[in-house]
Amino acid sequence: MTLAELALTIGLLGVLGLGARRLGLSAIPAYLLAGLLLGPNEPKELSVIRQSEVTEFVAELGIIFLLFFLGLEFSFGRLTRSGRHFGLGGLVDLAVNAALGVAVGLVAFGPSIEALVLAGCIYISSSAIAVKGLIDFRRLGDDETDLVLAILVFEDLVIGFMLGYAAVGGGTVSSSLVVVAKVLGFITIGVAASRWLTGPLDRLLDRLPLEFFLLAVFGFLVGSAAVADELGLSEAIGALIAGIVLSESSVRTQIEERFFSFRDIFAALFFFVFGLSIDLSGFDDIGWILALAVVVTVVGKVGTGMVAGRLGGFTRRQSLNAGVALVAHGEFTIILAQLASGNPAIGVEARRDIAAFAGLYVLVTATIGLILMKESKRLGRTLFRGRTLAPEASMESR
Repeated sequence: MTLAELALTIGLLGVLGLGARRLGLSAIPAYLLAGLLLGPNEPKELSVIRQSEVTEFVAELGIIFLLFFLGLEFSFGRLTRSGRHFGLGGLVDLAVNAALGVAVGLVAFGPSIEALVLAGCIYISSSAIAVKGLIDFRRLGDDETDLVLAILVFEDLVIGFMLGYAAVGGGTVSSSLVVVAKVLGFITIGVAASRWLTGPLDRLLDRLPLEFFLLAVFGFLVGSAAVADELGLSEAIGALIAGIVLSESSVRTQIEERFFSFRDIFAALFFFVFGLSIDLSGFDDIGWILALAVVVTVVGKVGTGMVAGRLGGFTRRQSLNAGVALVAHGEFTIILAQLASGNPAIGVEARRDIAAFAGLYVLVTATIGLILMKESKRLGRTLFRGRTLAPEASMESR
């Protein structure tokens, strides 16, 4: 990628991203579309950029920053605030949508690692799109939002295992168990370190001038990713652990403020680079998988909200609001597909199909999910007309 190509890329990302925001949509599908348009695959009319070592490096930085910020959002205080919705809603979501994802994966690929990767892509909702939708549609103050956030936190915990397996799993049973054990051990050490090292890290980082503070945090992030890579895991898991370790520190807010722009820039480039790998010429092979997965996702996520919401004491309308907030898929689906593309246990053709599926699946579900979020209260009044609020439920926001 030359400087001229980079300038063209950033310009197109800005235009498409701004257009998506003006339409009330997430910028993630716009970034994927930019990669699709400028990439080497169909359509070829605008093909000017090909994947290279530079694009691969940019994509790695994007994954690292995305997972680092996910780790920063993890804290024991956040788990405590999630309350009973964390276990109840999270388990319902896992039981329903992971099972539906496995079913679609088995139909598409048979018993294989590809089926499990596809299941992960379908199970994991987009935290970024869901939270942005809650903010844009003024839902953060709604009672049922606690349930949505609790389910997203639960999925955040599960994602670490999925990342490790998507990147290097799928060999023999024993090798897969070793991968799971490594991921479990690495995450356990990271969570423990976030409790034990908070004091020393605070004292060290507080004393550093700004320049060296930034270098220290960035070095810790890259070093953690490198350690995970040396252990045969994904660098994404190392970045996740780096965020978890720093999540309990007093400088967390300062870290987020200083590195937020880096995350947005490299995340945009990551989605663009992934868009380069989407090949629409294989749509005939994955079109039916995409259609099935979208239907399953809408039914499964809305059903999860209805079941978990009713069990949690919410009304039907509130439960519907919670369910539609989980429909949109985005960053984690793309990250799983990206990591799977480098797994030697997955065939070349299957990697291509998973990449094409993930990109188009995010484009469709992100759009449908945001539309449903925008219209969910109107849908609730139409579907559950005449229903009264449950005695224990709080008044729904208007």
